[in-house]
Amino acid sequence: MKLSVAVAGKEAPSSAFVVWRGFEESIIKAADLGYHGIELALKTADDINPNKLSSWLSKHNMEVSCISTGQVFAILGLYFTHPDASMRRKVIDLFSGLIKLAGDFGQMVNVGRTRGFIGEGQSQEEAEQLFIDTSRQICDIASEHGVTIIIEPVNRYEINFVNNLDQGAELLVKVGRENLGLMPDVFHMNIEDAQIGASLSKHADLVKYIHFADSNRWAPGWGHLDFDDVFEGLRKGDFDGWSSIEILPEPDPDSAARKAAETILPMIETYNMNR
Repeated sequence: MKLSVAVAGKEAPSSAFVVWRGFEESIIKAADLGYHGIELALKTADDINPNKLSSWLSKHNMEVSCISTGQVFAILGLYFTHPDASMRRKVIDLFSGLIKLAGDFGQMVNVGRTRGFIGEGQSQEEAEQLFIDTSRQICDIASEHGVTIIIEPVNRYEINFVNNLDQGAELLVKVGRENLGLMPDVFHMNIEDAQIGASLSKHADLVKYIHFADSNRWAPGWGHLDFDDVFEGLRKGDFDGWSSIEILPEPDPDSAARKAAETILPMIETYNMNR
């Protein structure tokens, strides 16, 4: 297992859920703290220069773990279950650019709230079918670039569609694409999944990536989440992918990133030795 940290560009709005802003500076800081890579939070593929990114990564022996898409929903208002077909087309076009970028950096694209929700006047079945249709088109594009699309269940207080791993797994079966997986976030799991470790091991065949945060969304070690249980669930499922720190940058970004690294990196080292 490897560990990355979520970052965005300097121009990213305050709503972007990342630890640091400024790509080059974030890569340097992450490398200094022992992280293995960065998770790129992007609005569009044009948010970053691929040549500069490649140079920064190479210079500091770092990787991109994943491209995340929270800003696509929060800033652009685009999502898979939108009732307007032209808006769903925009989602697919935008994801095409992110997928092409991910083909060179990370080979994974996250789908959090961008998967959409059950809107007013929309039935569960209608929203689900829109999600399935849009996901199939995006996964087919992603397969051409060797990219996996990963769905992140999000708790009920933030969205009303795909809240836990069981729901995510059931939906993935309906989509029926091999390059579609799950991206558990233990903060959301602490709200929605009865047993975090057991749920991770239960869905091990679909878990491709994982977000770490503590129970209060602060850095691991500053809440009450049982990370021994989390790692035991991953061990039972023989997980060997990327994990990432996606937390509130509190009390400040540097302190948060340092605390997360100090807590999780030793656990990963032990985990990797005992797999």
